[in-house]
Amino acid sequence: MKRIHAALFALMMILTCLLMPLSKVHADNESEEQTTQAAVEVSAPSVILMEASTGTVIFEKDADTARPPASVTKIMTMLLIFDALEEGTIHLEDDVTVSEYAASMGGSQVFLEPGETQSVDTMLKCIAVASANDACVAMAEYICGNEEEFVARMNERAKGLGMENTVFVNCNGLDADGHVTSARDIALMSRELITKYPQIHDYSMIWMENITHKTNKGTSEFGLTNTNKLVRQYEYTTGLKTGSTGEAKFCVSATAEKNGIELIAVVMGAENSKERFADAVKLLNYGFGKCQLYTDESTEGISPVSVENGVEDTLDAGRADVFSYLDTEGTNVSAIERNVQIDSPISAPVRKGDVLGYLVYELDGREIGKTEIIALEDVEKAGYLDYLSDTIKRVFL
Repeated sequence: MKRIHAALFALMMILTCLLMPLSKVHADNESEEQTTQAAVEVSAPSVILMEASTGTVIFEKDADTARPPASVTKIMTMLLIFDALEEGTIHLEDDVTVSEYAASMGGSQVFLEPGETQSVDTMLKCIAVASANDACVAMAEYICGNEEEFVARMNERAKGLGMENTVFVNCNGLDADGHVTSARDIALMSRELITKYPQIHDYSMIWMENITHKTNKGTSEFGLTNTNKLVRQYEYTTGLKTGSTGEAKFCVSATAEKNGIELIAVVMGAENSKERFADAVKLLNYGFGKCQLYTDESTEGISPVSVENGVEDTLDAGRADVFSYLDTEGTNVSAIERNVQIDSPISAPVRKGDVLGYLVYELDGREIGKTEIIALEDVEKAGYLDYLSDTIKRVFL
């Protein structure tokens, strides 16, 4: 009997030893998940926090669920307006005539009248500041002839940005069946707008401004007031766009910059305006407390590059882009090392923009990224006459 008891006791001890580490691992994993979830306490069902220059996601919560975005839709509308400005198909001083359809839009508006004209610049202010649905449709019609074609272009642009959970049905965000996007997709289009067209901040940071209605009835002033209260309430705010409808509830894509770091905080489906802005501030504060950004735009050690079999012996080279690295772990980013990697000499012919090599960045022996080194000029391949001319110069000079 004693032997049986001893055997049972030994078996129990073995099982205890085997199970304890498993329990500890499970507990540790559970603790890590809880820590991640507790990093930011937000009330809205869908949020995301993204760093603008690198696109790094710092925090997210149900960021891929498709939801009605309300007037946050207008970020894409403004992106297409700036695209058209860059292409030169429209200009800020152009006069835009308001159609009856555009003037009929409900919801937030600046009460444009049929036949009234406003400049593209003024229309942008109406959209960015007062979230004007009528101005959105007027601009859609001005750029594409009708809203349907403009919306098709919105969806095409969204696809190009990798917005996988987005379908636009209109250009202003009024509730409509199937008109949805996600927090991640909003962050993607917000990033595109503020990095490609930083002048959007000149519009989104206007707190109050008057526009002038000029119609057959005469001239009258109309006051615009920014729907984004963070412009006055949060010192690091740079934009961007709010939205609210019955189906979407309260949404915002809030951009802010501190110490050279620009963040995008997207909040969707908040119960009220106060919670929407409170969640955005929590996200932004969390990001600024966690992030440090390393950037490098030096061209040291890149140029000149030797050329083989070319009409020139060397060519000027440069970097294709500024390199950015976002750290969220408190790493010593001053320890980042940069290595120039070019297979020199380069064989001619070489065309301006050709990739010649890479700037490779390492931290603690680990590659963290790279950027291209490109030719800044053309170098043609040397021919018989070039070699003959060179020989004559060497002999006689």
